[in-house]
Order: sequence, then structure tokens, then C-alpha cells
Amino acid sequence: MSGEEIWNAMFGGLPVYGEILALVSNSVWAGAVLGLVGGLVGVFIMQRDMAFAVHGISELSFAGAAAALLFGFDVVTGSIVGSLAAALLIGWLGARARDRNSIIGVLMPFGMGLGILFLSLYPGRSASQFSLLTGSIVSVQNDQLGLLIVISAAAFLALVLMWRPLRFDSLDPMSAAARGVPTTTISLAFMVVLGLIVAVSVHIIGALLVMALLVTPAAAAMRVASGPVSVPVLSAVFGFVSAVGGILIAIAGTLPVSPYITTISFLIYVVCRLVGGRRGRVERARGEASGLPAATGPAQAAPMARG
Repeated sequence: MSGEEIWNAMFGGLPVYGEILALVSNSVWAGAVLGLVGGLVGVFIMQRDMAFAVHGISELSFAGAAAALLFGFDVVTGSIVGSLAAALLIGWLGARARDRNSIIGVLMPFGMGLGILFLSLYPGRSASQFSLLTGSIVSVQNDQLGLLIVISAAAFLALVLMWRPLRFDSLDPMSAAARGVPTTTISLAFMVVLGLIVAVSVHIIGALLVMALLVTPAAAAMRVASGPVSVPVLSAVFGFVSAVGGILIAIAGTLPVSPYITTISFLIYVVCRLVGGRRGRVERARGEASGLPAATGPAQAAPMARG
């Protein structure tokens, strides 16, 4: 059964929302894939302390998309070029955290300035300009959906292939280098994957709020879990719920999709933080009652949740 047939079976009987749902079905499928892959990538973003890098890459992705919009090229291609350029620069020049943050601090205003310049010169509709910053539920066309899925699938495959060395390098880079792990190659490869996912995210949620899908789900998962399997799985589920839930809720409203996605993502994080905090207090109380050292919460209990 094709994706269109599945969609019609689920929503074709709704007379009011049938046409609307068909209009945004591309964005729902793209958001679902993005939420899952973005959640997995987010785990390594948190472990490598690169949340700030996500925002820096998104600014260059925004500049590339705005340039493509101005000169009549495909917007997704423009955002990919901008994201990859930023990712490779950060990965190449920012081996150390201090250098990386300095480079990101330089790239962010430069990318935003270029993006604003290109948008100010664009003679088309203002809605197209605004969607690059805040996302749009109808921005994914049929030909773009295939490209977005291919990009996400390629990023997922690359992530699976380098999962173990990437995890080793993320948790203990010095030991990984001593064991012969090609840390420089792994780091650059991860930056390419990150750049691709950021480019896709910008097209769905906009450049300003991309961290809601690439950082918040992983941060929430690390509050309630610590295992090498449970954290990525939870992060992917949280990303999926945030992306798809936000898009479906936005169908009935007049606001851009990004406020709904960011709100769902934030609420998930708040709930996980409360649950993790309560669990930590219970474990400390049990430790004090038994005379054993107090246990810590999931976010601190294992290196998997570092960051």
C-alpha cells in the first residue's frame, strides 16, 4: 500500500479536513521522518556539547535557503549547501570546545545578516520569507518530499554505520583516540550528518527554532533514562511526537507550525524533568534510609546522559 493510499484510508472519510490534510500530508510525512532521525542525532549533539553548534549551522542554512529563494533555485538545495558549509567549517576549525564556540559566534551573525539581505532583495511574497524563519505546514512540495526523505535516510544510515565509534568518541574522546578510533574523521562525518538534518529541519520548523527538534527531545530523554538504547529510543519518540503532533494541531489553527512543535517539545521536557527530579529524590531518600550513598538521577547516573 502506498503512502497516498494509507493517508486516504486514515483521513479520506473526513469531509471537512480531507482536502486540508491532503495539502499538508507531505509535511506530516517529512516531519515524522525528521522527528525520528533528529531525535537520534540529538543524543550525540548533547553528548558532544554541541547544542550551540546547531543554532550556528541553522543560521548558515537560512542564508543558503534565502539565497536560493532570491536567485530562483530550489530552497532545500540552498539550505543544504549553507548547512554543509557551516558544519564543515565548525568541524574543521573547531576541534576544541573553546575554538568551536568562537567560530559559531562569528558564523551566526554573518549567516543571519546574509539571510536578511537576501530576503530584503527578494521581490516575491512575504509569506515565503517568513516561512524560512518559522517554518510552514504547506512548504513541502511533492518533489521536495522525496528529497527530504532521501536526505534523512542517508543521515540515518551514516549514523548507524558509525554509531559505536561515534558514541565512544562522544563519551571519552581521549580514550577513543588512544584506542585508534579516527576521531577527526568521525567528527567531520558527524558534522556532515548534522548539517543535513539541520537543513531539513529548517525547511519544516524554520531557522530560528530548529533546536526544538534537535536538542530538546534528547535533553528530555536524558532526564528519565540513561541506557545506551533507552535514551536514543525515547529521544526519537519525543521528536516524532513533537513534529507530527505540532503539524497536525497547526492544521486547525492560523499560526505557523513552529509554535506548536516548540510548545509540545518544551512540555515533554518539563514533564521529563519533573519525573527525573522526583525519581532522584526518591532514590536519595532510599539511600539515606539504608545508610548507602545516595543514588543520582538518570541524567547523572551514566555517561550516556552526559551534557
